[in-house]
Amino acid sequence: MITLRPSTDADLPAITAIYGHHVSHGTGTFETTPPTQEDMAARRADVLAKGLPYLVAERDGKVLGFAYCQWFKPRPAYRYSAEDSIYLDPEAAGQRIGNRLLTELARQAEAAGVRKLIAVIGDSENVRSIGVHRAVGFRHVGTIESCGWKFGRWLDIVLMEKSIGQGSRTPPEGAAA
Repeated sequence: MITLRPSTDADLPAITAIYGHHVSHGTGTFETTPPTQEDMAARRADVLAKGLPYLVAERDGKVLGFAYCQWFKPRPAYRYSAEDSIYLDPEAAGQRIGNRLLTELARQAEAAGVRKLIAVIGDSENVRSIGVHRAVGFRHVGTIESCGWKFGRWLDIVLMEKSIGQGSRTPPEGAAA
């Protein structure tokens, strides 16, 4: 049985290994050098310090994937928009774990006050990530062509978005009119 839960410090070795695999072998991230466990711990701490979710999916005590969101941009006007990130252990692909993680991430992001989730997907040929996002209600809003260089080729990024909660239908609580 798959369990979705908040990540803990004990998950960092698995999170680091999963992400490192994608850095070294995939085009979903444009990082080219796998970050250390200390780097990943600092990144996770930053997300949690902002009151945003950082989740893992596990089965039988093994972390199969992780997902988190981070403010889209640091300027105050963006404070209701967050960028999601989701990475799975290669052995977990095709089991709909990504759909479950992203659905739960959206639910927890909404509880944290996020109104818009934004996906910045590395590589327009990344059909799995595009498909997961589409399956949970994201819509394609653009492609930026040839903006990254990795593995000896130019890569696009695909932009997708999903309104959550009240989205843009109402002003945020406490916001000036």
